[in-house]
Amino acid sequence: MVARLLLRAWPRVAAGGPGAPRRPLSAGSGPGQYLQRSIVPTMHYQDSLPRLPVPKLEDTIRRYLSAQKPLLDDEQFRKTEEFCKNFKNGIGQELHNQLVAQDKQNKHTSYISGPWFDMYLTARDPIVLNFNPFMAFNPDPKSEYNDQLTRATNMTVSAIRFLKTLRDGLLEPEVFHLNPAKSDTDTFKKLIRFVPSSLSWYGAYLVNAYPLDMSQYFRLFNSTRLPRPSRDELFTDNKARHLLVLRKGHFYVFDVLDQNGNIVSASEIQAHLKYILSDNSPAPEFPLAYLPSENRDIWAELRQKLESGGNEETLRKVDSAVFCLCLDDFPIKDLVHLSHTMLHGDGTNRWYDKSFNLIIAKDGTAAVHFEHAWGDGVAVLRFFNEVFKDSTQAPAITPQSQPASTDSSAAVQKLNFKLNDAVKTGIIAAKEKFDATMKTLTVDCIQFQRGGKEFLKQQKLSPDSVAQLAFQMAFLRQYGQTVATYESCSTAAFKHGRTETIRPASVFTKRCSEAFVREASKHSAGELKQMMAECSKYHGQLTREAAMGQGFDRHLFALRYLAAAQGIALPELYLDPAYGQINHNILSTSTLTSPAVNIGGFAPVVPDGFGVGYAVHDNWIGCNVSSYTSRNAREFLQCVQKALEDMFDAMEGKSVRT
Repeated sequence: MVARLLLRAWPRVAAGGPGAPRRPLSAGSGPGQYLQRSIVPTMHYQDSLPRLPVPKLEDTIRRYLSAQKPLLDDEQFRKTEEFCKNFKNGIGQELHNQLVAQDKQNKHTSYISGPWFDMYLTARDPIVLNFNPFMAFNPDPKSEYNDQLTRATNMTVSAIRFLKTLRDGLLEPEVFHLNPAKSDTDTFKKLIRFVPSSLSWYGAYLVNAYPLDMSQYFRLFNSTRLPRPSRDELFTDNKARHLLVLRKGHFYVFDVLDQNGNIVSASEIQAHLKYILSDNSPAPEFPLAYLPSENRDIWAELRQKLESGGNEETLRKVDSAVFCLCLDDFPIKDLVHLSHTMLHGDGTNRWYDKSFNLIIAKDGTAAVHFEHAWGDGVAVLRFFNEVFKDSTQAPAITPQSQPASTDSSAAVQKLNFKLNDAVKTGIIAAKEKFDATMKTLTVDCIQFQRGGKEFLKQQKLSPDSVAQLAFQMAFLRQYGQTVATYESCSTAAFKHGRTETIRPASVFTKRCSEAFVREASKHSAGELKQMMAECSKYHGQLTREAAMGQGFDRHLFALRYLAAAQGIALPELYLDPAYGQINHNILSTSTLTSPAVNIGGFAPVVPDGFGVGYAVHDNWIGCNVSSYTSRNAREFLQCVQKALEDMFDAMEGKSVRT
């Protein structure tokens, strides 16, 4: 019923923040100022979105035990069953009742929203690799438009057009259409815009359309995660009109909106970017950009030193900038180099705390690297798709366009930071840690060309279930076991929904994987295909439940959060080693399919894990895997390739070799 989130998995909000009124159209409403002019206001459905349900406790316990079954031996499972029984009949029921009562008193939000923000903002690990993912754009179809200056100008203008369209309420609301012929039409839009916001969701529901939560969108722009002791802070200043540009470790700002809210002319933006690209200054001896890659408490302490050392106003320019544009001085060699560059880079030319960095390499290869605390992939992917479409179909400049004759040396401000010895020492330490960590990260990718979505649907199999089954088979072949697996699923169909977890490792995938990997010769192709069909059916059920807020992970997380907030001793269910094990996600997976996306990726979420980004396209399957030194991404991908080959053989009636 609901769109599944395609990345790890992305409040009434207008651009000003929760509850902000819709602003009147700015003076800059002329041609080229907007991406689109939706007749249905952007936030039209927000007030009437359904609320994220709190699952029944007995359902959560049942689902939790089902997910534990393939991971535990019989004795461990009996112990976990006992913990669950005690929890359900005791403290768990008390906590659940409190959660439900609390949820009823906070109808403006969801039960998971506050705890989820806290989870991200109180985490002290560096956000690079541990949290921030990336999505890389496909090249512009017109090759001459991939010139770095041309593409940087066009993408910047398109991004600012998105900002203006969003803030002026002219961005099409995000809606999942099950029957676009009925709901994605001018006739329906002309009708639904007159339905009051308090009822509009129901009008969409009647034609099988499901509006999605857009409460996170205002944090896309002018936003930064600020390091603070114990708990970071999300900062947004939507009055700021300047862009932050990083190149060779230097920081530059210039206005991209004028005082009336109009977008500065594209030729001026082009001129300013050309000016920055022509700066021959050597890279700074102490690149400040390393600091946001540090442990959050260390970075918070160093940031306080920076502020007290006379840099407060300069840092505010970084924090409040519309977004961060990173111009790299080298071309991209291949997909592996692309992933390393966009996921982490060399540490000198990103500001990891910004809501997003738009990165453009020397050859025009572009990507979005984003901070995860403020939101999930839904908002970022919408921005990503719109920017790609607008910059390629309605580019602001051509490769022949001449930059404006303007004094960029006056318009562009190069930011200078005063660094005392303590900060310099901190930068050196951050660089050493960053370099050492990046040396331990491996990324590799494959493209499986035998078939994709079209063929799998002909076989009456869920494409996503086949990809997930391949990961289960691969891990079993490589390491001989079934382990905790995480797949992100959006709950954006609900007000202030975030994500829920699909648990792809099941008794069905375990049985099927063991048949393929250990005893393929004992089974006919038909028997193997039947097992795949069982996996597909169960995976489809898990996916539907998760999208409807009926998983178990978020509910158990919220109950644990509530116990901690009340100072209650941690219930024994959470002290069970099995609970720790299922939340130590060795296989962390997320899928992403869009015509604008070349590849996406993220790092493992545990030191001995894999980060698995994948996409099932119409006729091929792509997989981008990361690992640290304790695992082997390349070998894992070889096992994924083998698993896909075996499954396709079985589907085609061929015998499968172990």
